[in-house]
Amino acid sequence: MRLALFEPDIPQNAGTLMRLGACLGVPVDVIEPCGFVFADKYLRRAGMDYLDRVDLTRHLSWPAFLAARQGNGASGNGARLVLLTTGASTPYTAFRFKPDDVLVLGRESSGLPDAVHDAADARVKVPMVAGMRSLNVAVAAAMVLGEALRQTRGFPEPES
Repeated sequence: MRLALFEPDIPQNAGTLMRLGACLGVPVDVIEPCGFVFADKYLRRAGMDYLDRVDLTRHLSWPAFLAARQGNGASGNGARLVLLTTGASTPYTAFRFKPDDVLVLGRESSGLPDAVHDAADARVKVPMVAGMRSLNVAVAAAMVLGEALRQTRGFPEPES
């Protein structure tokens, strides 16, 4: 299981997602360009000292991310790309996750472009009350990742 952040706009969300990955033992891919300087103080503030513990791979672009997937790259050869998008028809609770899935999160400002949708193997959404547009990307990712790890028994072993 991996998290892939497509061109994140908000450093606080990226830091929170990296912290999530570190705490749950889930590698994180950041697909650039980011809408902030990667060393941004807000990124560090949200990620705190957990950023030093995250298994992080940065990709210069979407094509570079796809190329890494083709070879022996960090994003997993053959792994499914599962997009989290409000435009999906399948609720994440009805989706059957696999241990090597890559959960792809879009930009906070504009979501995911057509090229990313075209490469997707599946799309899932968080069901919401009618009339609501979207959740914070880090909140949605935590919900979906939690379900994916539950289904695949991928949570880290609890400390004794």
